[in-house]
Amino acid sequence: MAYPIILKTVLLLIISNCFMTYAWYGHLRTLGNKPWIIAVLVSWGIAFFEYLIQVPANRIGHDGNLSLAQLKILQEVITLSIFVPFSVIYMKEPLRWNYLWAGLCMVGAVYFMFKK
Repeated sequence: MAYPIILKTVLLLIISNCFMTYAWYGHLRTLGNKPWIIAVLVSWGIAFFEYLIQVPANRIGHDGNLSLAQLKILQEVITLSIFVPFSVIYMKEPLRWNYLWAGLCMVGAVYFMFKK
């Protein structure tokens, strides 16, 4: 079954963003007692796998006629969609109304970016 270009792009960006979010912020919880250089090296290792997924995702999307701006907005919406559960569930941060309002602003951004 062939998936539409946008679906392939979004699924790959979701997977890559899970790696990215953990690489950027996971060390704050798991490596907080280690020297910062250890956190950098671990994060780089995780980011390597993120790039192995993110680069093809952007190429697939761009080859499928998504503009650079559309790819960026998709990435930002996905980032927020991954970051909120990560921060609340994994990092034990409180859920804030700001997340809802930021999400609604991003939905508006997607609308305007994809509006013909």
